[in-house]
Amino acid sequence: MTEKIVLPSQPGKPSDVERIKSESNYLRGTLEETMQNPLSSGIPDDDNRLMKFHGSYLQDDRDLRNERQKQKLEPAYQFMARVRTPGGAATPAQWLVMDEMGRKYGNGSLKLTTRQAFQVHGILKWNMKKYMQEIHEALLDCIAACGDVNRNVMCNVNPNQSQLHEEVYTWSVKLSEHLLPKTQAYHELWLDGEKVYDGQEKEVEPMYGALYLPRKFKIGIAIPPSNDIDVFSQDIGFIAIVENNKLIGFNVAVGGGMGMTHGDTATYPQLGRLVGYIPKERLLETAEKILTIQRDYGNRSVRKNARFKYTIDARGLDWFKEELHQRLGWELEETRKYSFNRTGDEFGWIKGEDGKWHFTLFIQNGRVRDFEDYQLMTGLREIAKVHTGLFRLTPNQNLLIADVAPQKKRVIDALLKKYKITDGAHYSALRRNSIACVSLPTCGLAMAEAERYLPTLITKIDSILEEFGLLETEIGIRMSGCPNGCSRAAMGEIGFIGKGPGKYNLYLGGDFTGQRLNKIYRENIGEEEILAILRPIFERYAKEREEQEHFGDFVIRQGYVEAVTDGRYFHS
Repeated sequence: MTEKIVLPSQPGKPSDVERIKSESNYLRGTLEETMQNPLSSGIPDDDNRLMKFHGSYLQDDRDLRNERQKQKLEPAYQFMARVRTPGGAATPAQWLVMDEMGRKYGNGSLKLTTRQAFQVHGILKWNMKKYMQEIHEALLDCIAACGDVNRNVMCNVNPNQSQLHEEVYTWSVKLSEHLLPKTQAYHELWLDGEKVYDGQEKEVEPMYGALYLPRKFKIGIAIPPSNDIDVFSQDIGFIAIVENNKLIGFNVAVGGGMGMTHGDTATYPQLGRLVGYIPKERLLETAEKILTIQRDYGNRSVRKNARFKYTIDARGLDWFKEELHQRLGWELEETRKYSFNRTGDEFGWIKGEDGKWHFTLFIQNGRVRDFEDYQLMTGLREIAKVHTGLFRLTPNQNLLIADVAPQKKRVIDALLKKYKITDGAHYSALRRNSIACVSLPTCGLAMAEAERYLPTLITKIDSILEEFGLLETEIGIRMSGCPNGCSRAAMGEIGFIGKGPGKYNLYLGGDFTGQRLNKIYRENIGEEEILAILRPIFERYAKEREEQEHFGDFVIRQGYVEAVTDGRYFHS
């Protein structure tokens, strides 16, 4: 029986996006007609909003925007398409298909995202349907990769604990499938499925309802001691609890989220708060009931205050717990003990408990392409042709060649050497712990560079670190071109958030284990100021740090910034 959805009163008139969803016939809108319109390579804004539910955004090449405007041409429109890969896992056959999609329809590259998904940029409108159909043949899809629904469910890569990881990964797949929208719009529009919507009012979304969620929703599962998914950045974070090397259940954290708006103190990044423990068998129902709370109480008037973190902060954690207990019909248990020791990836060859080998390679900012002196995309293509295990996209934009049989290790190792694909050991520890969002030229929200600029900035910071003997000291650094938080910059030990061309806010004091936000240290500064500010801090860190003290902890102990564990104090 379908659950009746009753929305409480909202603080104001519903946002325009709510109208678009309401009028969309369960995410169909006029997409079928507009995607076939030959007069423009773009689509209307209403349909672009709906495209997000189908895993894609309309973008334009901002490097060309002014020149095309002078020529009285429309912008260089193109689509970004994101593939849903729960837990970041892809077979070699699927990797080869994505490689082909990036070269055939995209800009010649693949982007590995911080949510363990593939992105292909530069797809022309006329190729979108072919793209969707060809990835479908490889059992891949873009359903709910974007939009006001649950996004790609993240999971630790964690090659050390093979059996345990496999079980947790299986739960991430079950969660992703369980929380998918039930509308057939995706299959109708892209895969030529039978049209099942006849214009009559019918219940095709028993969980989401016709209006779906107020905003995007993110879930991740972490296996201590690794917090590579930044579990407290998720709307729901599940922390695996293990006894006698067996998974017994999960601690539940709610209300994390990274996005904010510059100059608006009513918006802020937030960390998830622990609310209890559940046995593993109750994972799916717990996630669903938490999602329905956000569905019913999230702000549908002001989208920048519509994330789950604001729903909880506006009503309180006690209110949330009571509401959840009522919906479940049972109460969560007390949280169990756990500990995290890092957020980043462990590189190189690692032998798992099952005797199989795993190789984690460093991919700067997640961009897979062939460079002039580094044939990364070609090399991975050749490895995929012989690999019989899996590829796992890490939450830090790197790649794990997983489940390599002992007899295959020598073959893959030879290909790694042939194409100079490495674990990044020749890079500084700072670079190996860096994350940047795509930003310019394709992201319409970008205020400053990120992916194209952070490597250059790190090279200059490295020269300072080398001077003070810190080149192999692990420090987490993250850069976002805008405050929406795709690179989780608000959790970096050093974070940069773009303010304008060449200008960034500098944040310090995040936690290397992912359990603290950073705080603004300097506002609206360029490269020269960034280097001048960081230099004396690094010098003091080299001389005055305590044993095993991470950089984020040091800057707080020395009073550069205050510790922030509640986002409501992020701006104060």
